[in-house]
Amino acid sequence: MEALRLEWDGGVPKLWADGTMARQGLVTTVSSRAGTAVVAGWAGSVRGRVAGARGLLDDWGRPQAAPPLPTGDYAAVLVCRDRILLMRDEQARIPLFFRESGGRVTAVSTSARHLGGGAEPERRYFCRYLTGNMAQPHSALTPFAGVHRVLGGEVVELSITGQTRGRVLRHFRQAHDPPVQAADGPGLGGAAKDLRLALENAVGRRVGRRTACHVSGGTDSTSIALLAARLPAEGQGDPGDLVLLAGRFRRGELAAEQPYIEEAMAEIRRHAPAARPVILDVDDVADFDDFQHHAGDPDEPHAHAFRAPFWSRLHAAAADLGCDTLLTGCGADPIVDANPFHLHRLARTGRLRQMTRQARDWAAGSERGVWDIVSAHVVQPALPLAAERVTALARRRGTVLGGLGDFARPRWLRSGFARAHGYRAACTAESRFVFGRKPEQSLYEAANYIAAPDPLSWRRAQQDGFFLSHPFLDPEVIATMRRLPAETAFQPGRPKAVLREAMADLLPPRIDGRVVNVPFNQLYARGLRTHGDELIDLCRSARHPLIAEMFDVGILCRAVREAQFGMGDSHSWDRVNSSLALVAWLERGDRRSRARRAAMPVIPAS
Repeated sequence: MEALRLEWDGGVPKLWADGTMARQGLVTTVSSRAGTAVVAGWAGSVRGRVAGARGLLDDWGRPQAAPPLPTGDYAAVLVCRDRILLMRDEQARIPLFFRESGGRVTAVSTSARHLGGGAEPERRYFCRYLTGNMAQPHSALTPFAGVHRVLGGEVVELSITGQTRGRVLRHFRQAHDPPVQAADGPGLGGAAKDLRLALENAVGRRVGRRTACHVSGGTDSTSIALLAARLPAEGQGDPGDLVLLAGRFRRGELAAEQPYIEEAMAEIRRHAPAARPVILDVDDVADFDDFQHHAGDPDEPHAHAFRAPFWSRLHAAAADLGCDTLLTGCGADPIVDANPFHLHRLARTGRLRQMTRQARDWAAGSERGVWDIVSAHVVQPALPLAAERVTALARRRGTVLGGLGDFARPRWLRSGFARAHGYRAACTAESRFVFGRKPEQSLYEAANYIAAPDPLSWRRAQQDGFFLSHPFLDPEVIATMRRLPAETAFQPGRPKAVLREAMADLLPPRIDGRVVNVPFNQLYARGLRTHGDELIDLCRSARHPLIAEMFDVGILCRAVREAQFGMGDSHSWDRVNSSLALVAWLERGDRRSRARRAAMPVIPAS
């Protein structure tokens, strides 16, 4: 989807914004003596979109200025008197790409497909994409040769004629992280207060004129909705403009979530009586419904396209009610729970006795074996690729999915293609991103890219009039948790202890005491039962030449069949899902119309 576009006409920059999205407030244009800025999304706060865009222009419009990037969900192009700046926030929810040739940028857009129309496929990108679900957003590669991604937290500086001057990553936490300090007294008191304040700020930045909150009945989404409900009492919103959105399953294992949803709704409405509960019956929804549409239409392959039908149902309901933002509880599991990679830090610093003692506590609290804990959080991060190879050899036992983890080459990816286009280097790069030298820190980086179905939010934004937003992934929340000693956040048998303490005065007892939510395995299993043959036919009938070059289609079909029979695990199923999404994307991409929507000129070429 193209929300903004920058081109050059006779060496003069020409900037356009999508007219429909501008009227919806999803794209904001401001001008001053310093230049012109077009911002897709919001910087600072949802309600203060114009002020945030003006602040970006004022701060960066001065010659040689390089202030810290503000919090927000945005991609921005600033055309100043002496330079052009391309930038994205650190969360990287809204895409931004540029086409480059000979050291000069020739076009900029939020749509890689529009920039790459007719370009040769970038085969290295597909190897990187196939290493795991986190590969896309933190790699500069795109599916099209010559088209590059502006990374999250990155500022790309160009001359006024498009010559590349530099690319710099500027992280929020570099400017805003408080110094590391011990917990404030015994227990969780100080840590909980810090987290509560950070979450209140994160929610406050994201409420709009009419805000929807996804309520699943879990601790995470209920916490966000409760904080949003309390904002009107503090003078930050209208209590009639809060929508509580949930999906209801009347049968199957997910029906067990309904009592929790009802209790959460009741408690939220106790704080905001005028809030509107909207509970949708979603028993007819299954993963992989209309898969070719959800996987084939985005600008890039979308590894989580199989789950799009459920989220699309919720999005449509929020759009019908005129919501301009939708808040979720996504990201809480890796961000506000205890960080298990703290065990890796203890091991590498020689504190093996302390590591063993804490690993036993982790095992007791999670009902797992001590070796499982040590293997997952100490051994695998130290030797991720070797650990995967050993696991694959031990567990394969004649199946395609046996032992297939996050990085190892799936058997359906042809070895010749993998060797020719850098699959091994892509695995190394991906494993370093996921674990890094300090896995306990890399956890926060990686969590940002896997916690939410954002490509769907972006693709639907124009028809829905809003973006998804995730307060738990706010840089202030991440910085707050990052600086806490690991021991502060860990209580065996009580996950997310700091969050529960922070929300103790608001969460109803039944939800506060939950330690396990029902997973969405039912939707996945039903989707494969319903659409498995259709997915296999998609692979067998595919005609795009890159599919046969890349995949052994027979082995991929066998993997789909194994997943349909319940073989494998979540890691191997993710590898199947991403490969199927790539097949659908390649097949549908050539037939998809690339006609541009109505756009309004911001800076004319004259």
